[in-house]
Amino acid sequence: MAEIAEQTQLPPSGPEMNIQQEDKAVSPWVDVWRRFRKNKAALFGAALVSFFILLAIFADLIAPYGFKETALSNKHLPPSSDHWFGTDEFGRDIFSRVVYGARISLWVGFISVAGSVVVGSSLGIIAGYYGRWVDALISRLFDILLAFPSILLAIAVVAMLGPSLRNALIAIAIINVPTFGRLVRSKVLTVKEEEYITAAKAIGMKDSRILLHHVLPNSLAPIIVQGTLAIATAIIEAAALGFLGMGAQPPTPEWGKMLADSKDFIMQAPWTVFFPGIAIMLTVLGFNLMGDGLRDALDPRMKN
Repeated sequence: MAEIAEQTQLPPSGPEMNIQQEDKAVSPWVDVWRRFRKNKAALFGAALVSFFILLAIFADLIAPYGFKETALSNKHLPPSSDHWFGTDEFGRDIFSRVVYGARISLWVGFISVAGSVVVGSSLGIIAGYYGRWVDALISRLFDILLAFPSILLAIAVVAMLGPSLRNALIAIAIINVPTFGRLVRSKVLTVKEEEYITAAKAIGMKDSRILLHHVLPNSLAPIIVQGTLAIATAIIEAAALGFLGMGAQPPTPEWGKMLADSKDFIMQAPWTVFFPGIAIMLTVLGFNLMGDGLRDALDPRMKN
């Protein structure tokens, strides 16, 4: 009788069945968002990033002055109702220049990291999937690039290409390529041993289709996390190159260049250094907090 009762046991009903159906209906990305929004620090970081993105998009509407407008009679004015962040050595409004600087710093961060992701991920997928001499050749290339301190390699690249914002962007993209390449390679080495990859090969699927439709989608999680953190690093590197005079050139309102131009007036007009520095700090903090939150949300071990 007990065996018959077990065999004829009815499926769960009521709240239990609703919970099971809801869990099955939730997509992986919705699940990631649920875990992400539980992380207060990550939400704060996302809010900071969103703030600076909106600042960059609507810079023309927010900035009360043009970033090139000079007025020597207003030289080194302290923060006031007319100039919220004060003025610099040429009488330019620092608030306006910081606002326009957000557009430049974020542009450099996003574009340089996008280039690094495309090149690094492509090389990493090829190295991890094909292995042998291809893997050895690409891995040695990554090792050579990683043998140099990143900022020194960026300086060397800009020195060869010439100081400009575009060349600084190229340099930052180059120094981040091996980071994404090695990350994706390690993921591909694991993914290519899965049964569905073996099955795809068995039915004669082309390598390009396997890489684009099976290997790459299953390697996206670490790329997204590293990409978010790399944007913060790229903004710092762009500021460092600008500070050294190898990035953005005057009168471009790049935050690092603003710090370099104001370093001689740090005691006389500290606000000329303080506000660009705070902008760099908050932007980098936002991307770092958001990247940490994405890492936890995308990690399957964090589901429970």
